Amino acid sequence: MAAEDRSKVAPVGASGIARPPRSRLDQPKAPRRRLLPEYDPETFGRFSERIARFLGTWRFISWMTLVIIVWVLWNIFAPTAWRYDQYPFIFLTLMLSLQASYAAPLILLAQNRQADRDRVTYEQDRKQNERSIADTEYLTREIAALRMGLGEVATRDWIRSELEDLVKDIDDRRPLLPAESDEDR
Repeated sequence: MAAEDRSKVAPVGASGIARPPRSRLDQPKAPRRRLLPEYDPETFGRFSERIARFLGTWRFISWMTLVIIVWVLWNIFAPTAWRYDQYPFIFLTLMLSLQASYAAPLILLAQNRQADRDRVTYEQDRKQNERSIADTEYLTREIAALRMGLGEVATRDWIRSELEDLVKDIDDRRPLLPAESDEDR
């Protein structure tokens, strides 16, 4: 047999029974097929939020009311052979219970997701407020330092008052000075 033909034949053990080919230890095994299907929690969460959003609308309430009214009227006034749910409307009760048993957890899931989003938003708002407070405190300190610095700087009003005092002193001393002649001017 050629080398190519030997590779196709399963190896035979000492007992003469064919063994499956050995898998290599340096390579990962192929993943097994899961028994349960995988689901994406984010996709399922978005789906539950859409349902919960729809369950909270007047449109849903209107359609549900219409279906129940048609159901009851059909099962009261339709010919007996065509009625599928007699007077105590047990099947209607079962359907409403089934709808409620699915709606409640979906609504709770949507509320939990909204609470998580609110928590993240609250945390971001809190950090932004802390930054704003720190900035405000910094600006307050800077303004206080500028005011203290301006206290040492001559202001326009202070210079004006000093000049007025000097002019007044000069005017008070003028009679004491010798009279100027018109020629000196």
